[in-house]
Amino acid sequence: MTAAFRLSGPILRHAGGVVLVGLLGALCIFAALRLGPGDPALTALGEGATPASVAAYRARWGLDQPWPVQFAAWFLPALHGDFGTSIAVASGIPVSRLIAERLPVTVFVGAYALVIATTTALVFGAVAARWRGRWPDSLATTLAVLGVAMPDFWVAYLLIGSLAFGLGLFPSFGYVPPSVSLTGALSSATLPALAIAAPMAASFTRILRAALIEESLSEHVRVARALGHPGRFIFLHHVLRNALIPFVTVVGLQVRYLLGGTVVIERIFGLPGLGALMVDAAFARDYPLVQACALVFLLGVLVANLATDGLCALLDPRRS
Repeated sequence: MTAAFRLSGPILRHAGGVVLVGLLGALCIFAALRLGPGDPALTALGEGATPASVAAYRARWGLDQPWPVQFAAWFLPALHGDFGTSIAVASGIPVSRLIAERLPVTVFVGAYALVIATTTALVFGAVAARWRGRWPDSLATTLAVLGVAMPDFWVAYLLIGSLAFGLGLFPSFGYVPPSVSLTGALSSATLPALAIAAPMAASFTRILRAALIEESLSEHVRVARALGHPGRFIFLHHVLRNALIPFVTVVGLQVRYLLGGTVVIERIFGLPGLGALMVDAAFARDYPLVQACALVFLLGVLVANLATDGLCALLDPRRS
């Protein structure tokens, strides 16, 4: 069975679910904004707005239409990548253009954080499982517990105080695009990525440690040892490969935290990413912009879940 065939099974099986979840998610995003407090017209025009100016504003942006009409006017063009125009943050500018400018920042920092979190977890999880019950295990477990207990914004301020202001190793604010300077981009994204990665790395370490220990004590591993297979072969082909299945599943589930964490972290470090744009749009009651940002985050989670199913199918052919 080829790798492409293994991947096609779970992807086709979940494709219908992805479409349904995407539609329900879009409905929830739309309804939450309409049911929430605040009025885009009053927010944009101020408390001194007259009833006539408020009515004119609502008519201009289609906010006076019934909700089903507003939803159809937004969602149907969105299927083709047209999210309308911003009504407050950048009035008249296409939302797709604003997202295209901000999304690369969020993707770069998020990918950087994911690399840090998975690499750290693989090292600490393997060390803890290899020396189970000894001081390396205790050290890795203690660090994992601390990482889970610390909120990402607290880690962010701790990193700013120590590595930015204390040692001066990294900038505490701003962002340099990779197109300008790759080293500058990595330097400016290191502290935000570390703040996002710390809680995830702690969670990943605990999961991987438990999976490695469970696999190392399983029946097929004992049989492999009795047959005289080398320890490294047993670890790579029987222990690590099976332990990676729950690890990959948890990594895929944590992508939603990864995307949600950027909303706070981008504000703290002054990153011009999609999370910061969404916060600005929410405060300005910019409905089209908030809806589009939330939909992009939702699609990111759905794509990550599909990729997770595909990777699990590659690691375990029984899931194909």
